[in-house]
Amino acid sequence: MNNPFDFELLIKKRWYRIPVISVEKWLAKRWPPNWLAFYMTNAFGSDAHSINYFAEVIEIEKIRRSDLFPNEPKNDRSARYYFKLTVSSLKKLPFPIYSRRFRRIVFIPTTWDKFHSAVEVNDLYDESKLEDRLWAELKRHDIPAERQEFVTARGNEYALDFAIYCNEGKLDVEADGDTWHANPQRAAQDNLRDNDLKTAGWQVLRFNGDQIREKAGDYCLPIITENINVYKGLEDGKKVINSQDDDIGGYQQFLFDDM
Repeated sequence: MNNPFDFELLIKKRWYRIPVISVEKWLAKRWPPNWLAFYMTNAFGSDAHSINYFAEVIEIEKIRRSDLFPNEPKNDRSARYYFKLTVSSLKKLPFPIYSRRFRRIVFIPTTWDKFHSAVEVNDLYDESKLEDRLWAELKRHDIPAERQEFVTARGNEYALDFAIYCNEGKLDVEADGDTWHANPQRAAQDNLRDNDLKTAGWQVLRFNGDQIREKAGDYCLPIITENINVYKGLEDGKKVINSQDDDIGGYQQFLFDDM
């Protein structure tokens, strides 16, 4: 949520909009949502960089922007289609879910259980059991990492499973699924990806399914820790990433229960 006007609409009219093109790009496998929650940005003062509010989705309809905002002067977005999500009255969490870094967040599909047990934004991701296992091990060793961090390398955008920022370097830790990365074509794509990231200053570490399931504490974490030490320890301070793109939800966060 990066616009107080949208928040006012949410409270008074009880609806929110998501561009259809964004759903097709980011949420095709996890649509439609049963619940919707909001990550607040700098525009919201003390609520900034945290999730405080959520609501149940009651109805979803596909509608043109010109019908959503009939009094808005015609512009290049007037003919675009949006999903209009009608919701129940907003509920407030007893404790906010904070982001440790003021990062770009697009959409986070999650589950009801993860939403209600989350302490920070990274607890919400629901990409794979392997990633959850490695995330639990990182937390147990007090290693801060950003899950599904979007970065640009040599003009290409990549989502990193785990981004770890050090004082003199950056680590990209990847949890390689057994089936996904057994594909030779995928392996070739990963090679190009890793070369781009290394050129942009990222050290890429890859762990396969067996290593994460059976040796997360005995092998994966020591390798990660050694690399953190090579780069002079965990980063001091935080990095701020700004985004102004309304139509991809640059700083907006939506949480979807897939039950």
